[in-house]
Amino acid sequence: MKLFLNTQILIGAIAGILLGIGLNIAGLQSPFYGPTLYISGILGSIFVNLLKMVLIPLVFTSIAVGIVSLRAHAQMHNVWKYTMIYFLATPTIAVTLGLLCMNFFKPGRGLDIHLFEASLGTFDAQKMTLAEFVKRFIGELFVNPITAMATVNVMAVVVFALLIGIALIRLGDRANTVVKILEELFEVMMLMVDWIMRIAPIGIMALLIKLVAAQDVSLFTALGKFIAIVLGSTLFHGIVVLPGLLYLLTGVTPLMLFKGIREAMITAFSTSSSSATMPITLRCVEQNLNVDRSIAGFVVPLGTTVNMDGTALYEAMAALFIANLVGIDLHLGQQIIVALMAILASIGAPGIPSAGMVTMIMVLQSVGLPIEAIAILLPIDRPLDAVRTMVNVEGDAVGSLIVQKFSYR
Repeated sequence: MKLFLNTQILIGAIAGILLGIGLNIAGLQSPFYGPTLYISGILGSIFVNLLKMVLIPLVFTSIAVGIVSLRAHAQMHNVWKYTMIYFLATPTIAVTLGLLCMNFFKPGRGLDIHLFEASLGTFDAQKMTLAEFVKRFIGELFVNPITAMATVNVMAVVVFALLIGIALIRLGDRANTVVKILEELFEVMMLMVDWIMRIAPIGIMALLIKLVAAQDVSLFTALGKFIAIVLGSTLFHGIVVLPGLLYLLTGVTPLMLFKGIREAMITAFSTSSSSATMPITLRCVEQNLNVDRSIAGFVVPLGTTVNMDGTALYEAMAALFIANLVGIDLHLGQQIIVALMAILASIGAPGIPSAGMVTMIMVLQSVGLPIEAIAILLPIDRPLDAVRTMVNVEGDAVGSLIVQKFSYR
């Protein structure tokens, strides 16, 4: 009996986690530790690189074709409007949830910061003011499109695709040939995604083996309360808030949602990359959740770069954790600043090396927190990143369903 792809991916994920736990327990002395991680690294890299290979042409064609298709439905204004409302509303809800949890549980109070002196001593923070961040971010939105594609500057590609789509609308029938080429190229990219998905169970298993096997359990013990609160609030947003919002606004049940995007969620967890997962997210939203291609092709790629609920929630919580750790009480006004900066930072910084690190530093600087303390979070960031990436991807899928519902009512 041939197993469905969903089932194969789930089996691969479970096998990867179990094998990773086994290797973690066995440790470096095991003769299988090194070879298994080496092979897993190769297989995982192949899978992720294949996804990244189709990412840029898929983002470009899906957004350009989506914009042109929206003209045919005479719904462009509604799609733009509801997409922007959603992209502002859900990160705000996420950040508010995170700050409420941090103020209630107060993790970090009483934790001995000397435990992390080695990390603090080797960490070199890159300082960046808000003005510098905004200047660089805006500057990298409008660059040579070939350079943007070659350097995987997704946000710049999104901007160029939006402009191309608008230009094609203005040209009307004179641009039918170009539109046809883009539509056919989009079909080719989606076919390639289907091919890549055939090796997804192996790729995901390999990625999870490497993720689980390499974790330092002692650090998890020291930071256990903070990790538990971050995971709890992130999962609450992903399991309760987003599905609840979706059900209230569209009638789509949580079961239908998670069944439809299971492939994308597992891939997001194993890769910790919304961008790498985007081709699979788009496939799930269109094929499993029956979102119109023009809307999915606009909302999902755009959301991959600007709609990151999990990231916004984490960066706000991390800022308060560091404040607790060093004994600084942030008043309400400072926490509002943290919330706003976390939302802005979650949009991302295309083309900046270690972009997540830079944006996290920016959040800390906004209220005068010591940026060196971010070194404490580095060893635990990878597993937390896996969970918040799942929520980021889920948010894009939920957004496409909500935008479709309100745009065509």
